[in-house]
Amino acid sequence: MSKWYSKEHEWVETLEEGIVRIGISDYAQQELGDIVFVEIPEVDEEVAANESIGTIESVKTVSEIYVPISGTVVNINERLEDEPELVNAYPEGEGWLIDVKLTDRDELEDLMNEAQYHAFTEED
Repeated sequence: MSKWYSKEHEWVETLEEGIVRIGISDYAQQELGDIVFVEIPEVDEEVAANESIGTIESVKTVSEIYVPISGTVVNINERLEDEPELVNAYPEGEGWLIDVKLTDRDELEDLMNEAQYHAFTEED
């Protein structure tokens, strides 16, 4: 499985051909603090790269969620409705947000690999 990261601190992971899982990075959840609410798009919703697709509310702030790639939402993490704290506990695992069927696989080339993302967050 390959994992990529955006400058807005979202991650993208390949699940199967043409389908990717998206969430926020461990770095992002640490910056946000305790997450109390997550708003994400519905299944079958079209999303475009770099557009806001929802919000994450923490005790400190409300932040936009940006989707790093374009496609159609094929699955959502329904557990987040009752358990938004999963994003804090397992940001790059059980706290995933949505699965998307890609419309342009080339958009993945605009993202950072894990080493590049780690270097990027060290600059902050």
